[in-house]
Amino acid sequence: MPLDLEEQEQLAELKAWWRDQGGKVAALVLAIAVGFAGWQGWRWYQFNQSIYAAALYDTVSKAAQANDGKALRDASGTLVESYPRTLYASMGALVAARYYFEHNDLKSAKAQLQWVLERSPSDDFRDLARLRLASVLLDEKAYDEALKLVAAPHAPAYEAQYAALKGDILVMKNQAAEAKAAYKLALEKADKREGAFQESVRMRLEALGG
Repeated sequence: MPLDLEEQEQLAELKAWWRDQGGKVAALVLAIAVGFAGWQGWRWYQFNQSIYAAALYDTVSKAAQANDGKALRDASGTLVESYPRTLYASMGALVAARYYFEHNDLKSAKAQLQWVLERSPSDDFRDLARLRLASVLLDEKAYDEALKLVAAPHAPAYEAQYAALKGDILVMKNQAAEAKAAYKLALEKADKREGAFQESVRMRLEALGG
């Protein structure tokens, strides 16, 4: 059916607009398509990273349980080097740090904990690493360095553990009054379900005559 005059004018306007703006529209559509594909590709990349990192973390955990130091060192090294932005890297470093500490390799334990403290994307893991690093420094008799770590800002969930460790450090510095105050704070902040932790702190406090 032939177009009437008004329809012909509208069609002519549309053709003219497309001649002027069609390239921009096509470019916009292409940009959106590329952006969407890129976003999907990034999600797929992150998913793959998590899969590989999870497998390495499993290797680290099993190596620690099997007391296989070489396998643990190799897997944890690859994990933090190749997948540092994943939480599995932080978890693997914490497992490795515990293994090294239990085997009296304090230098390696500190290196793993320092990595978590500096590189982990998780505040929770950084708080935990700081606490454990302070414990290693206490074992090394580096009391002032350990005190600086437990004095750093941390999540309320760790308040009791930080206070208890501060008490332990102050005891070793022969600062009994300050140690008792720290232990009392630890008991005050402790989760009531942590009976064993509370009993341990209470015994330390009583040993100071508190």
